Amino acid sequence: MKAKLIMSGLAALGVMAGTSGAYAQDAARDAIAERLAPVGQLCLQGQDCGTAAAPASDSGSDGDIDGEGIYGNVCSACHESGAAGAPIRGDEEAWAERTEQGFATLLEHSINGIGAMPARGGNPNLSDEEMEAATAYMVEPVMEVPELGGGDEAASEDEETTDEAATEETAASEDESASEAETAANDDAASEEDAAASEGESGGSDLDGAALYASSGCAACHDSGVAGAPAIGDADAWAERLEKGADELYASAINGIGAMPAKGGNPNLSDEEVMAIVDHMIAGAE
Repeated sequence: MKAKLIMSGLAALGVMAGTSGAYAQDAARDAIAERLAPVGQLCLQGQDCGTAAAPASDSGSDGDIDGEGIYGNVCSACHESGAAGAPIRGDEEAWAERTEQGFATLLEHSINGIGAMPARGGNPNLSDEEMEAATAYMVEPVMEVPELGGGDEAASEDEETTDEAATEETAASEDESASEAETAANDDAASEEDAAASEGESGGSDLDGAALYASSGCAACHDSGVAGAPAIGDADAWAERLEKGADELYASAINGIGAMPAKGGNPNLSDEEVMAIVDHMIAGAE
């Protein structure tokens, strides 16, 4: 009798152990499956994804653009120091004449460039909306900034006004064309002399390296030595670079080097124009 009871107890323990082992294996498999499960599902806008539908993109919303951050990364190099004549943020006197032109005009200058400032501050990857946010942050201390998003409409109105003025100028120009024709011969002789001088400066081309230097954005850094750029006319700063030869300087200017972006951040420049600018800077250092 005792033997039977002992055998029954051992059998019961065996069943319990087997059951516990099965449960443990199931729990382990569930835990592994949970760890291997994807953290989410990809649902693209426009697809029927049920409750997982992707929200509409709002990346273009002005409220999501960090104008202060863009200003700090791109614009502050000149607008915090006044390099190349850039008006310093918050300097009401320096901004007085500019703010009178209106925000739309200032935004247009930021996008397309003006004077020594290249288009989009030298960063062609910035969108119009990002430029609007950065410009708004920059001028906020000195003028009332309109609601963002309206810059395009205002810029369009300014463009229409500019077109009308251009039409009037064209009409006046036609009236003056007769007198201009009389002096064309003398002007041609003077132009040939200027072209010869420019050709000697710009490596054999007839491009005006000095004018391109001033208008393309190069002066913003090379007039003042911003970001380690060798200042134009500084023979010591250029000495080591000149030893490399003109061809290597051309390549560096066209493709970018160090903190300097390709073509000085102005992708609209042709290789020949960049070379003419380099020749102008070399001439100033020799």
